[in-house]
Order: sequence, then structure tokens, then C-alpha cells
Amino acid sequence: MATAARQFVAGHVQVRSQRLALRTAPVGLAASQVARLTNDLDLHLAALDAQRHSLARDPSVRRLGSDVFAGRLRAFHQGLSETGYVEGKNVAIEYRWAENQHDRFPALLADLVRREVTVIVAVTGTPPALAAKAATTTIPIVFVTGGDPVALGLVPSLSRPGGNVTGVTILGVELTAKRLSLLRELTPQATRFVALVNPRSVMADGIVKNVEASAPIFGLPVEIVHASTDRELVAALSGLSQRAGAVLLVTVDGFFFNRRALIVTLAARHALPTVYYSREYAEVGGLISYGSNVDNVIELSGIYTGRILKGEKPADMPVAEPTKFELVVNLVTAKALGFDIPPTLLALADEVIE
Repeated sequence: MATAARQFVAGHVQVRSQRLALRTAPVGLAASQVARLTNDLDLHLAALDAQRHSLARDPSVRRLGSDVFAGRLRAFHQGLSETGYVEGKNVAIEYRWAENQHDRFPALLADLVRREVTVIVAVTGTPPALAAKAATTTIPIVFVTGGDPVALGLVPSLSRPGGNVTGVTILGVELTAKRLSLLRELTPQATRFVALVNPRSVMADGIVKNVEASAPIFGLPVEIVHASTDRELVAALSGLSQRAGAVLLVTVDGFFFNRRALIVTLAARHALPTVYYSREYAEVGGLISYGSNVDNVIELSGIYTGRILKGEKPADMPVAEPTKFELVVNLVTAKALGFDIPPTLLALADEVIE
């Protein structure tokens, strides 16, 4: 091919629906906090609109229509540029968006395989990565996943992936014990530790095993609460509020991420101290988050893509792990809930939202 075509498989980030949920749900938040959260979402929407208009003007970009955080796309481009590739100059990117409908992945990927693209990059989680692996055994694939790539069947080994697939793991599941320890430090008086798990997730079994393995840290069992629909989310968090001493861990999941404003709102309404796996939860009002720096992860996927374009083989490229992690504390939410963040946690925080 005269110009190498690249693929960016992404799920739809439902910011607009989350914003509506935040504004209309009857929550126990201070008016100033609601205003702040709404302003944060307005900034996200402005970034999305700017990115959408920019892509619409670029004739080299093909897309099916979706929203994606502009920062994430910039991180991927930054990784590419570190290997010498710049979109519109020496690389063309074809974008495909599944609009958060996983059943669309096979058709989208089949089309890319027919087009004989040079690299397929699946950066928004495990479902597109698994769909890409199922679609081709010859075209190189770069994935980003929050689960264990070996357990998920993406690669046989982290150090020797073999085949046509490699990528970056966010260590989303592996950091469960760290998040639970933060939850213990945050709420030493807690008597019930609860993990919210989506039973429909391909990572559900691994998440549950990781949670159970981490439980002895506290000398208390960690209960598993399942939710895979909005109705189940409301019921699960409402049920926790009716029993004293409960604290919550929200586990890694795309469904939860797309409903992060709803989950944060419910946690605030029911005064549930909650730890999340991604800073985006803290940015929309979540109490505390700990996880990989996602921009760092996406940048690494861009670097891996560039290295493959230069001739490296996925089989010889060990699965990369993030090099940056971040603890984010939302002090605004803590004050609204009348909750004191231990000074030791504040001292460790990479960012405090005030």
C-alpha cells in the first residue's frame, strides 16, 4: 500500500447521557459540587466537539461517527510521533467506532481485514481486542486491556506473545489489592467491604478471583455485588446504603465506566465511601481513584504501533505495562459528604481536586 492504513477501534463514551443523569437525579450533593461536576462535563463536551470538527475536515480520516476524549487520541498520536510517524504526513489512520455496541466489532474488523490494513489497534478495552484477534491471524494487532492478557486468551505469554498480537495491559485487575488497601486506610471503621462486578464482563471471573485473593488483607470477606444494567446499579447501591459500615470498590469494566456519573451520583446519594480504578471517576465527583495513567498507556500503544510500522514483529514484543500510576482524591466530594480524608492519603495523592 502507498500509505499505511491504521485502525483505531473505540467504544462510545456516553458523556451526554451521563451529564443528563447528573443533572436530573435527586442526589445529596451540595449545589456548588453539582455545578463543578457539570462544568467538568461541559469541558469534556467542548473537547469532543473540537475533535469531531477537526476530524471532519481531514479527508484522510474515515469514521462511522462517535465521540472520544480528545486527550486519548492525542496520547496515541504522541506515541506514534515518538517513533517518527505523523498522521497526514507519513501515516493514514482509518477510524472505526462501534458506538459501544460490541456486536458491531466483527463486521467492522472484517471490513478492515478485507482492506488489508497494516496494523489494527484496539485501544478501548478487552472486547475489541478479542474481536480483532478473532478476525485475523496475520495482520499485526496492538491491544490495550484492563485484564490479564494471558487469562483472556489474547497472548500465550506476556514476555513472548507469539503470533500477531501484542499490546499494553492497564493492570486494572491486578491493582485490586492496592485499591482495597486504600479503602481500608480511607475507612478504618468499615465492617463491610463490597466489590461491584459486572457478571457479563469477560473479565468477571478474573476480577472475582483477584478480589477473593485480596480479602485476607483485612481479615474480613469482600462481598461481591453484581450489576449489568442501570436498574441493577440503582438497586445494588441502594441496598448497600441500608446496612451500616459498607464501603465500595468499583471494579474495572467498560459498562461501569460509561455510567461513571450515574455510579458516582448514587454513591454520593447513599454516602458510600467508594474507591474507583480510573481518574475519570474522580473527575466527575468520585471520592478517590487509583490506577494506571491511561494517557501513558495509550501513548505506549502508539509507540508499539510505530515500532511495528518500522518492521518489528508482535511475536517478539513483550506485552508492555504502564510506567505511571496515579492516586486522585476529590476533596470537594469528601467535604460534601462530611468525610475526612486521612492526611497520609492526601500526602500520597498525585492530584487533589479542590
